[in-house]
This record gives sequence, structure tokens and C-alpha cells, in this order.
Amino acid sequence: MRTHTYLGETIRFEVKYKNRTTIGISIDSYGNVEVQAPKKTTDERVLRLIEGNWDVIQQKINEMKDRQLGPQEKVYEHGENFLYLGKSYPIKIFQDSNVMQDHVVFKAETLHIYVKHLEDEKIKQALKRFYYQQCKTLVEKSIVSYQSRLKEKPRSIRISDSKTTWGTCDSRKQLTFNWRLAMAPRDVIDYVVVHEMCHLVHLNHDRSFWRLVGSIMPDYKDKENWLALSNWKMTV
Repeated sequence: MRTHTYLGETIRFEVKYKNRTTIGISIDSYGNVEVQAPKKTTDERVLRLIEGNWDVIQQKINEMKDRQLGPQEKVYEHGENFLYLGKSYPIKIFQDSNVMQDHVVFKAETLHIYVKHLEDEKIKQALKRFYYQQCKTLVEKSIVSYQSRLKEKPRSIRISDSKTTWGTCDSRKQLTFNWRLAMAPRDVIDYVVVHEMCHLVHLNHDRSFWRLVGSIMPDYKDKENWLALSNWKMTV
């Protein structure tokens, strides 16, 4: 195991020399950094690669460390961060006795929360309603966008609070989506929509199903990976 200090920070990494022509970096689910390099690659070239990708490496390492810690209890105060469309944004809370219904407005890179009573549960429920509404809007737009690629149409669309699935399609052609999808990037939302719409044609996960998914979204595995690595922080 080697170490390298750059910009005041130190990274531990391992170098594996193989019969290959390119040099690359991989980071496993525990945040371990590995450089795969051709035989006879100089230390100077390895360090140039490390330094050239320093910010990305640090970001990935921190993400993996946070993931191992698991979901952290949210604090419903100014500045607490919540995911929206794949990015983390701070909340700003406004108490107003004239508010008819507690609600959230996204503006200026901030989630503005308007509540009648300054209570954690009221703030939490306002956020959940926001995500429900956004998820429904985003899913419906995505379905319209991909509808031309498939002959089948859903009979209905629902937003749910499932703890186990991102989306489902039943034999009645009813599609259901998890409200937490509003926290994912748009392309990940699109993938879940495409996945469930393909079930309108193939209700199982056989080869024909995955071929259809791949024909519409060739990089669907990248979207699955994002969900697998990020689901732990998609919470209010």
C-alpha cells in the first residue's frame, strides 16, 4: 500500500501492474483506491494520474465512507441538506401563520419550506409532499418522452411510499413509482420509468425484457449502480 500527499491531503492507494496498454483507477465500495497500470509504468506517471484525478478520488472516498455510516438522522433546521434531482440542497424554513398548506418551493438552489407551525414533523411532511408532487410530474413527463418507443401504454400511474422497490408494473398495466425517485438524477428517473414501461411488454425479467431495456437505454446499468450506491441517503 502506498501513500501520496497532495494539496495538504493524503491518499492511500495500491498499484497493480498488469499486461495492459492503458492506466486507470478504480475505487471499491469501501473507498480503497487501486491503480491498474501496464508493466514498467513509472512512479511519476502513476502520481500524475492520481493528482490529475484528485478531486474525483476524494469525492468517491468520502461518498463510500458516508455510505458505510448509513443514513444519518435529519435535522429540520436552516442549512440541513436534502437530495433533489441527484444533488444536495440546503433547506430554508419560513414560518407564516397565514400559510394555507405547508409547502416547499425550490428556488435559488435552495429548498424553501413554508409552514404554519414550526414543528419538525410539519417540515418533514411538507418535504414529503413536495417529493410526491415532483415525482409524479417527472415520471409523467418521462413516460410521455419514451412512449413512442413502446406500443403499450400504462392504464394508470401511482406514487407510493414503498420501502423495497423503486417501481412496479402489475398485470393490469398499472405503474407505481417510489416518491424518493424525485431525489435521483433525471436520467435515473428515466431508467426506472423505462424499466417499468418495458414490463408492459414483458412482465418478467427474461432476456427479451433486458434486451428491450438495453435497446432504449444502453447504459441502464450505470443508473442501477447509482441507485444501489445512493439509496441509503435518499431520505427525509
